[in-house]
Amino acid sequence: MTIDLPPPSEADTLLALRQAIDAIDDRIHDLIMERAEQVLEVGRIKGAGVRADPSFYRPEREASIHRRLAARHQGALPLSAVHRIYREIISASLSLEKPLSVVYLGPEYAFTHLAALKQFGSSCQLSASASIDELFHEVEVSRADFAVAPVENSNDGMITHTLDRFVDSPLSIRGEIYLEVAYDLLSGVTALDGVRVLHGTRMGLSRCRNWIDRCLPGVPTRLVENVAEAARLATTEPGAACIAPSPLAENLGCQRLAEHIEDRAEEIRFLVIGRGEPTRSGQDKTSLMFSLRDQPGFLHQVLGIFARRQINLSRIESRPSGKQAWEYLFFLDVAGHVSDPPVAGALEELMAMAGVTMRILGSYPVRAL
Repeated sequence: MTIDLPPPSEADTLLALRQAIDAIDDRIHDLIMERAEQVLEVGRIKGAGVRADPSFYRPEREASIHRRLAARHQGALPLSAVHRIYREIISASLSLEKPLSVVYLGPEYAFTHLAALKQFGSSCQLSASASIDELFHEVEVSRADFAVAPVENSNDGMITHTLDRFVDSPLSIRGEIYLEVAYDLLSGVTALDGVRVLHGTRMGLSRCRNWIDRCLPGVPTRLVENVAEAARLATTEPGAACIAPSPLAENLGCQRLAEHIEDRAEEIRFLVIGRGEPTRSGQDKTSLMFSLRDQPGFLHQVLGIFARRQINLSRIESRPSGKQAWEYLFFLDVAGHVSDPPVAGALEELMAMAGVTMRILGSYPVRAL
């Protein structure tokens, strides 16, 4: 005799799916713990725990992890989400070997702060610095392991003070970070027509001026020193809203009324500054600084050294040396690692030229995320 069983109810199906998810979560947790044990073993082998030892942070290793994940990625979860998850896994793993101390150009929630979080995750010890000079100094005297400083804006060009600081600093470039400049409108009110005053930093208000004029006509704006203060006012002052970098609504306890309100697309490049030099990752960049004598055709000769070897130059910038009138320093980014034969040959030829003084600022992985 056959008994026909009723089909499972929606509640039964949901229960089975949730139990399956719980089982997957248990497996993920076990694997994360297993990964942590492997990281600890790596730390024991490297002798981690000695401050100022640059070997515990390997940007080339992290870049290879993210590139490998991107190459094998498939499925419903966006790749950007996978990168964020692994950013935090790697950050927590690094803290097992030794807590990372990272200083960034403040204030809190500025784009340099967000760049530091993107590169190092939330398990590192982050601290703000009031100036680029102070930021370099903190690493030079070993109060911080690494610094994050802006060096280039896609719309405004080079941030020259960061380059100038390398002239007298023993530090090197350990990595690069690219961050999109994007702003949201955050508030305690629930709709645009409820906004009576708009708070923002000088940069935030200027970058969103066209949107403000179009969508909040007649609403007065108030200048504040930092994003945290703007968010505080937006949540405590009736009818107030603020402009803040995306995606900070959750961090600042505000409701997002509008996204991507910036007037034009923009990206900032940051440098990770520290001691030592990463090994090859397979996709690298070398930054160098050189001076040369004032002679017709001399710069052309220098650039020809790289052209003959078909080495791509992604940036060249000149700055006054500050030592003698009309004497210039040149900053150059070239494709490849200093240990790659074409790059090594080019640099050897450059150093052999009469009248050229050169310093390699760092060879580091090209951004992987």
